[in-house]
Amino acid sequence: MKRFIPLALLFAFVGATAQAQDVPAEYQQVLTALAKSGDYKANVLKVNIPRNDLNVTVANVKTPTPFGFGGWVAMTKGTGAANVMMGDLVLTEDEVNPVMSALLDNGLEVTALHNHFFWEQPRIFYMHVHGQGTPADLARKLKPAIDLIGKGPSPSAVPPAAPSAAPSAKMDTAKLAQIVGTEGEQSGEVYKITIGRDDLKLTEMGAPINARMGLNTWAAFVGTNENAAIAGDVAMVASEVTPVLKALRKNGLDVVAIHHHMTGTQPTVFFLHYWGTGPADKLATGFKAALAELGKPSAATPTHH
Repeated sequence: MKRFIPLALLFAFVGATAQAQDVPAEYQQVLTALAKSGDYKANVLKVNIPRNDLNVTVANVKTPTPFGFGGWVAMTKGTGAANVMMGDLVLTEDEVNPVMSALLDNGLEVTALHNHFFWEQPRIFYMHVHGQGTPADLARKLKPAIDLIGKGPSPSAVPPAAPSAAPSAKMDTAKLAQIVGTEGEQSGEVYKITIGRDDLKLTEMGAPINARMGLNTWAAFVGTNENAAIAGDVAMVASEVTPVLKALRKNGLDVVAIHHHMTGTQPTVFFLHYWGTGPADKLATGFKAALAELGKPSAATPTHH
C-alpha cells in the first residue's frame, strides 16, 4: 500500500531541507562543535558569540548587546582546502589572558587587543584572532578559548538588568539611512549601518577579505531622535586617518581608539573607534562626514615607511 504524505508536512520537510542547505555541511559542523549560531552569506560563515550575559553601561548610558558587544569569528575558503579565519572576541578584563593562552596554545594567532569604549562598566576588551586550516581544525582550536568566555567569576556573571521601558519616541531610522546614504539593520533597540571596504581589495590565500570578514566601517545608534548614542568603527588606510579624525572631532564625536585588527595586510588597514551622544540626525551627520573622507584618490596609495 502506498503511503501518502500530507502536502503541509511535505512542504515543511522541503523547507527545512532547503534551510539546512543554506550553511554548507563543513560549516554546519563548526556551529555544532562550538555550540553557537551563525549564518552563511557572501561565501563567509559568520559565527555569533554575543555577550548577552553582560549588563554594560557606557558613560552611564545603558547599551544593549548589539550596540557593540557581539563577538564573532568568520571563515571563508582560500585556495585549495584551507580556510582563512578572522574574529573579534568580546572579553572582560579577567578573561583576556586565559582566553589568549587558550588560543595561542592551540595554534591560533592573536593579532590585536584593545578597547572600543571609554567609561564603560564593566571594562570590556576586544581580542582579534586569526587562523588558517580546515573548518574542523579551526573549530577544534577555537573551542577551548570560546568555552572560557562568560564562565568565570567576573562581572559577566551579573544578571542582566530588567529591560528598560520603550522610548517614548523611536528613532527615525529612515532619516538616518538617508543622511548616511546606506540602509541599516534593526537588532532590538539598536540600528546599525555597515559599509564594506571592498575598494581596498584585500585578499589572503586567494580569499577576499570582505565586510563579513571584518573589513568594514559601521555605526550603531540607540535611543530616540532627540537623545541618542552612537558608537562605531572606521576602516582606513594610512592617508585617510588624519582626515577622518578631523571630520569626527569637528562634528563633536569622541575618538576612543586607533589600532589595527589584522597583521600583514597590504595596504595596512587602521581601525578607529568613536562614540558620541546627542540628536540622532546630528550623530549620523558626523558619521557621514567621516565616510566622505574614505576612498578619495589621494588616499588610494598606501604610505610607505
